[in-house]
Amino acid sequence: MEIEVTRKQNIVFQYLVWHFWEVPKTIFNVWKNFIRFYFNFFSIPLLVKTFFSPWRGYRWHYGRGFDLGKYLEALVSNLICRFLGALLRFFLILIGILVEVGVIIVGFILFLGWLTLPILLIFGLYHGFRIFF
Repeated sequence: MEIEVTRKQNIVFQYLVWHFWEVPKTIFNVWKNFIRFYFNFFSIPLLVKTFFSPWRGYRWHYGRGFDLGKYLEALVSNLICRFLGALLRFFLILIGILVEVGVIIVGFILFLGWLTLPILLIFGLYHGFRIFF
């Protein structure tokens, strides 16, 4: 059915539909996929959920009985691992957010660039003929 409809339209209208409707939908879908990919690649929700967890799950056990030296050693070691985990997760979240912002900005520029291409083409042809003649 769609093939019959496109055969009856003139080529200018087909171009306008393609340039301003079909391709922007595709660009938007690709843009959305990049945003989802980097959001999952950096695992931002998981990093936020496990922000104060020990880095790589390293934990020191307190042992049986009460030995103040071993207890303080395990406590300080566990606090250091949790601090390292929070610090590294903070930087990973920050890098992930910066990449997401970059993808949004680049996608927006490409989207607007695609929509302005016909205007740039007409402008370039006009000035080219003006210089030539």
